[in-house]
Amino acid sequence: VVVAAVDELLRDVVVGEDSWDVERLWAAMYQKVLLHGRVGSVMRALSAIDIALWDANARSVGLPLWKLLGGHAQTVPAYASGGYYFEGKDASGLADEMESYVQAGFRAVKMKVGRGDLRSEEARIAAVRERVGPDVLVMLDANNAWADVVTAQRMMAMFEKYDPYWIEEPFSPDDKRSHAALAARTSVPVATGEIEAGRWAHLELLGQGSAQILQTDATACGGITEYRKIADLAVTYGVGMAPHAYHQLHQHLVAGLPGQLFVEYFVDNSIVNYGELLSAGVSHTDGRLQLTDEPGLGYRHVSKSNQDGTR
Repeated sequence: VVVAAVDELLRDVVVGEDSWDVERLWAAMYQKVLLHGRVGSVMRALSAIDIALWDANARSVGLPLWKLLGGHAQTVPAYASGGYYFEGKDASGLADEMESYVQAGFRAVKMKVGRGDLRSEEARIAAVRERVGPDVLVMLDANNAWADVVTAQRMMAMFEKYDPYWIEEPFSPDDKRSHAALAARTSVPVATGEIEAGRWAHLELLGQGSAQILQTDATACGGITEYRKIADLAVTYGVGMAPHAYHQLHQHLVAGLPGQLFVEYFVDNSIVNYGELLSAGVSHTDGRLQLTDEPGLGYRHVSKSNQDGTR
């Protein structure tokens, strides 16, 4: 669907145009797809083109994207993301995983919650907190697990004892009122927004108090052009941003824009296989990603070795 949207809806809007005219091109693309999808796959197609424009522009002047965006630091804080429910992985195995991230230098880690009952969920977070210690930030990701505020509130009353940094996507992303209701009933910040598109939906999240941390994804929200507008909104509301996934892209936004908190970092390609397609030379030390001076996004294609061993 994304490819079809690019080829059949958006291609002719941008081909032959000035790549620096990002604001006009964004508006023209958005107008073109109004009837086909202002969210979801069609918006992801628009986002991809917009990100490519920013990459091309930065490359044309020999600057890394983070500098073109107004970069303020060449290293950015990151958290190690994982903690999935895999068959055979018990609370001890989860704690092993989280501890391995800390041993790699990360001072913030994220684990999944929401599939189990109160007792089993407490066993998981208790094992993690005991293993990583009191000073490591532990983020919780429910992935839209709970259907009602009462269930979520009971879970959060238990989780609060273990000092989580945030609770992510406790409800369906469309259920903004429940996000706001839970935020009013727990001391743990509510984080959401990873599949929201456009500044208007984000304004609704912020205006209702549904998000104390925004997890906007530039590949879903409308690209870098729209992400910048959302970042300005978040600063106005005093809300920090920790963009969702794709650290190869989002490290540039966290380094270049105001109000950014963390980059979400996956240590391998087992969950998000982006790194099997493109290399961005990402390295980390003591839980911080080190950005390079490679022009644009710094992406290079990853190819399989030829028979003679060259790449």
